[in-house]
Amino acid sequence: MSSETSDTLDQAMVRSSGLDTLLRDLTDRAVQEVPGAAACSITVSRGGRLLTLAGSDGLPSGLDQRQYENGSGPCVDAAETGAEQYAPDLAAESRWPAYTRYALSAGVHCVLAVPVAVEGETGAAINLYGVRPGTLDQGRDAARAFAARAGDAINVALRIERRRQSAADVRTALLSRSVIDQAIGILMAQERIDASAALERLRRASQHRNVKLRDLCGQLVAKVSDPASRSRK
Repeated sequence: MSSETSDTLDQAMVRSSGLDTLLRDLTDRAVQEVPGAAACSITVSRGGRLLTLAGSDGLPSGLDQRQYENGSGPCVDAAETGAEQYAPDLAAESRWPAYTRYALSAGVHCVLAVPVAVEGETGAAINLYGVRPGTLDQGRDAARAFAARAGDAINVALRIERRRQSAADVRTALLSRSVIDQAIGILMAQERIDASAALERLRRASQHRNVKLRDLCGQLVAKVSDPASRSRK
């Protein structure tokens, strides 16, 4: 891949406000950079199932989903096995009959799926689609180079997303702890009991009502904080 292409991908990563934006940009750029590519998508395995995280303009609807439903297809095999899959002419392809019929009906005659190494995921692939048989023959080297470069960018974006999620989890935990502490304080004042007894009473109420402790405490705090509720007492 040229240095100009690498710079473009780096700039896309910097401009991106998140993983989704980056991936959409990458799929569009893959179509520009890989000879013969009419459309592109990115497949990643998450939570034990394959998902299309992004697709370029011109990607036929349902093209990847049909593979996931059947558990068979070039992008499924590339993501799950880590081996490149190329079907230069789907009309002569016998490996994925159900998918092949659907792809041909959507106007796709050539498919190249290149695996991508993604940290913390079980498999990923960049999928490139051509509208004529053999149209991706000359683009395979460019596709591999693009997938390697895109993998680096995706890994950086994923690390950023994980840090953001971790920070969000910490904030959620702190907010949960805060509302529980407030509810404990309310019970201590109302019932003239200590903190341990107040927490135990809240836990029993949570189990009895089948409501999360955090939510139960939030309801109690909101009720006490509501001026209309206090005026009715």
